[in-house]
Amino acid sequence: MSHQHTELDPDRDLGVLGARRARRILAACVLPLLIATIVGLIALWPGGDTPIGSLENPVEGPNFTTATVVEVTGVIGEEVRAELHDGTGRIVPVQVPPEIVESGIEVGSQMRVFFTASALGSGSPYVFVDFVRDVPLIILGIVYALVVLAVARLRGFMAIVGLLASLGVVGVFLIPALMGGGPPLLVTLVGTSAMMFFAVYLAHGISIRTTTALLGTFIGLAATTALAAWATGAASLTGANSDSSLVLSSVLPGVNLRDILLCGIVIAGLGALNDVTITQASAVWELRAASPNAPLRQVFGRAMRIGRDHIASTVYTLAFAYVGTALPVLMIVMLYDRSLGSTLTAGEIAEEVVRTLVSSIGLVLAIPATTAIATLLVASSRARDRFAVLATPDGVGAVPAELADGGGAVRGTTSDGGGAGRETTSDGGGAVRERRRDRGGTAGAHRAEPTGNDGAAAGPPGPDAVDR
Repeated sequence: MSHQHTELDPDRDLGVLGARRARRILAACVLPLLIATIVGLIALWPGGDTPIGSLENPVEGPNFTTATVVEVTGVIGEEVRAELHDGTGRIVPVQVPPEIVESGIEVGSQMRVFFTASALGSGSPYVFVDFVRDVPLIILGIVYALVVLAVARLRGFMAIVGLLASLGVVGVFLIPALMGGGPPLLVTLVGTSAMMFFAVYLAHGISIRTTTALLGTFIGLAATTALAAWATGAASLTGANSDSSLVLSSVLPGVNLRDILLCGIVIAGLGALNDVTITQASAVWELRAASPNAPLRQVFGRAMRIGRDHIASTVYTLAFAYVGTALPVLMIVMLYDRSLGSTLTAGEIAEEVVRTLVSSIGLVLAIPATTAIATLLVASSRARDRFAVLATPDGVGAVPAELADGGGAVRGTTSDGGGAGRETTSDGGGAVRERRRDRGGTAGAHRAEPTGNDGAAAGPPGPDAVDR
């Protein structure tokens, strides 16, 4: 008799005793991590003055305004004409860099311009600063939220909440603490741990499955952090190969760019890491529900076959993501006549190579770790719940747990060969009740003595043990 569930429920599949045991094991592992994360947040919380907001907004002030393009002239120094949004409604020529014009500037585009008299020597005093992107980004964000809610419903809504909470940790704790001079590696570990607690539990709820996945995520995170710390030093990566890094070092001279690179590598792999651990934890319980009597090694092997497929797809997913991010750098490097080895070991490319390899290794290691944890939890609970107790007036026996319902209750029917039958039920806590049915349909009740969880009788029957 097999169990078929329309929705995965590890708590129900493990049974009462098994779920209780699994919760105790997971709590013993995860609660110390949660306490350490909270203590770390309190100890490393950026206090006092931080550099946040210490510099003036470079695109705000009396000389800045927005404008709408009304004509693309192509004339050097007056590439477009735009209507100012400063209340005057004037149409003025605006200088636009040639690379912006070539990328495609159209009539109706919204842009931010800067008035400077020093630009008169090369054309119009109004100079292009950037495009105004508020409306398109807001529309895209709304579409994203609507699609997630339409497909995933409540789970999708909670995933968005978890995402926002995780990004809140980045904005409120991680970045200010790094800019304030906190220990980078410790700040990153505490910050990413808090992000994982928010993302996993808000998106997937608190359960045995999600806690198993969270524990696997922490194992992958530890491996990623250790490898990133070693690789950045062994490969002599400086983190100073981009314009933004150079700007950061000039405005925050006390920040170590290599440490910032290390933090970025750790954070970059979190999303894919959580994805594979949730999948593996779910796979183990699905396999257990489909084959309750499958041996431990078989459950692990089947789950790992699923994990290997996930590894194969996720590894190149990370690589493709980083290639897309570093595409301009790759194009610049490929312009030079140099060997493949020299290209891959160049500073700009080496950072992306290390980022991809480290994140992928951490992800791959998290899959067998999560699978092993989930399999052991299933095995430890199954050994206890393998047999359910069944008592009859002739003695006490045991039946496989598959004949029991989800709470451990057992129902059986026997016949004495003369047409009379005995229907026996157990409530899973040891009490057994028997109903005798004769050929004519009359029935009598028989109550057997309570039994313990191991199948032995709790004690000799009292005077009221049998009631016919």
